[in-house]
Amino acid sequence: MLSVGILNSLIASLVARSGHMDEIIVCDAGFPIPLGVETIDLALSANHPNVLDVLAELIKYLAVEKAVMANETKAHSPSQFQKISTLLNVPVETIPHTEFKQRSHTVKGIIRTGDFTAYSNVLLVSGPGDRWFVEKE
Repeated sequence: MLSVGILNSLIASLVARSGHMDEIIVCDAGFPIPLGVETIDLALSANHPNVLDVLAELIKYLAVEKAVMANETKAHSPSQFQKISTLLNVPVETIPHTEFKQRSHTVKGIIRTGDFTAYSNVLLVSGPGDRWFVEKE
């Protein structure tokens, strides 16, 4: 039995199958998930688990080079935007929420939380990590 790391087998699989530039969304409870996109629904009850908790665990195992959030997150939930940005510690691109929803149709997977903080949706762009050997620059 697995006793360390990400215990949710679906999330562990999604992370293991992600390569450089693949995209994963961690979303709030109300995000409209497109048909056909792999979805892992963790929502248990209002605000459990929340986006920050899921991101904090996920980034221990997923190399992230950039995040994308909606302009509306910054405008309507500025403290949440700041908490997420600080936690991720990577460049954060902002785009209109309508564009974010369109982009969700092509991500590798979506992890739905029980978060009820408005616009708490984060698209993570998988990075190469720091393990790559470069013989000559």
